[in-house]
Amino acid sequence: MEVKLPELGDNVTQATVVGVLVKEGDRVEPGQPLLELETDKAVVEVPAEAGGVVKRVLVKVGDEVRPGQPFLELAEAEGGAEAPPLKAEEAPRPAPKEAPPAPQEAPSERRLIPAAPSIRRLARELGVDLTRLRGTGLAGRITEEDVRRAAGLGEAAPAALPAAPAPRLPDFTKWGPVRREPMSGVRKATVRSMSQAWAQVPMVTHFDEADITELEALRKQYAKKAEEKGFRLTLTAFLLKALALTLKAFPKFNASLDPEKGEVIYKDYIHIGVAVDTPHGLLVPVIRHVDQKGVLRLAEELQEISQRARERKLSPEEMQGGTFSLSNLGGIGGVGFTPIVNWPEVAILGVSRSQMKPLWDPEKEAFVPRLVMPFSLTYDHRLIDGADAARFCRHLAGILEDPLGLALA
Repeated sequence: MEVKLPELGDNVTQATVVGVLVKEGDRVEPGQPLLELETDKAVVEVPAEAGGVVKRVLVKVGDEVRPGQPFLELAEAEGGAEAPPLKAEEAPRPAPKEAPPAPQEAPSERRLIPAAPSIRRLARELGVDLTRLRGTGLAGRITEEDVRRAAGLGEAAPAALPAAPAPRLPDFTKWGPVRREPMSGVRKATVRSMSQAWAQVPMVTHFDEADITELEALRKQYAKKAEEKGFRLTLTAFLLKALALTLKAFPKFNASLDPEKGEVIYKDYIHIGVAVDTPHGLLVPVIRHVDQKGVLRLAEELQEISQRARERKLSPEEMQGGTFSLSNLGGIGGVGFTPIVNWPEVAILGVSRSQMKPLWDPEKEAFVPRLVMPFSLTYDHRLIDGADAARFCRHLAGILEDPLGLALA
């Protein structure tokens, strides 16, 4: 039988094959990865829905493929390819009493549940019966958002705006030689998301700075302890914690706007997306529940997820669900920039390189050298006013300038 490519997600119409994980003659089991595809800022695996023996592989690395396209011919193994018995955690369980109805409910027949161990653990914690869910992820995989919606804790993703038609380019060969290179899947996704954000959100950027002299001294004091545990203690980890505290004080910046219903959606969780510069383009993995974690744990998690981003090992779910974004270019340079809001979020913080500056000390009645970090806040002006942005930045600067309070939070 022909095995066809499943739906790849909302508004994803094609992907690039970056890995073929089986060859002719291989026996595969249900759930076994068959392909690696680059799409929507990530490399994702396509699992087998049934077992059998690979008769023919119809695609190769570099091919552009679309949902519904056959990519494999599978023959039934001798004696029939029976699905492996369900593990205890995959067996159907009765739904908890008074549980909210699951979205996209499916019959709870005995079937392999396409969900990662972390998703199964979350489902157990929230009392959600995975056998009653049909996932919205790649190849029907159950995502964290599916589980949270089933538990009544999530929100439906807003529909994407249609892309505006691009103007016709001139013939550049009239003025000299040119060369063309295909955009990667990461770059295509960036084009879509940035164009949508620019068309959707009226943005304003507010600039400020913070004296991080004491904070940098604290970071250096604990950097060796972090290195002994196998990770680096960076300024970004402190920024994440400071942002979480500031977002709790200013919940509007952690919200989303629903103009059609005339409502503001306030989120009772803080998931911060962190921009990561990779050889393949800009990726924004999401650190979840930042407000519930200490600085050292955030530093460890940040290093791990950034490394997987550079190795293109992130799943699409790990780049979804953010409520606010952070872009730190301090390690590269610059004195300021205007980051673009990652819609449907309403704000993003940009951080530039810190510099030693002379600041006036009223007690000493003299200028003293201080390490000053410039930062910029871009916000959706439909929801956030300029005075709100200024207060947000002053509150954030105050937290960064009190490292002891930040460390104890």
